Amino acid sequence: MAKTTSEMVEEFSGFISYVQELGGLSEEHWNNPIAEGKWTLKDIVSHMMLWDKYFYEEGIEKITLGQPVTVKHLNFNEFNANAMEYAKGQTKDSMIKQFVECRSKIINVVSELPEEDRLKEYKDGDGKKFSIRGYLRGFVPHDKHHRKQIDKYLKSIVER
Repeated sequence: MAKTTSEMVEEFSGFISYVQELGGLSEEHWNNPIAEGKWTLKDIVSHMMLWDKYFYEEGIEKITLGQPVTVKHLNFNEFNANAMEYAKGQTKDSMIKQFVECRSKIINVVSELPEEDRLKEYKDGDGKKFSIRGYLRGFVPHDKHHRKQIDKYLKSIVER
């Protein structure tokens, strides 16, 4: 059965407490790759926070302000490389704080929007369709993907 937008918002918000719990790990654990050839925890949280920030500023916020949506199809590899570079200049605590602020902003705004605005399809910067529900439908599984990777990493550091 398909999830309601409210259920997806709730699931999307669940990642906040998860990232906050990761704050209990050392800076060292945050700065080590989660597996050989993989990103660090800090890279992953930076990546997620910067995608949230992008979609908030170029999509969700524009909708609430009645402005044209400017989300565009970006080069994922370039965006993610920039997120990793950004993470290098951040501490564990600053990454957690930024992630929580950004994700909370999305959740607060989306929670207050009427369902019709969450479902409405807007033209994005590429002339394609963008909806808040569609955004959530894409990013809830994205969260799960990273959570699974992180959980595997957490299990490996406990076993050492």
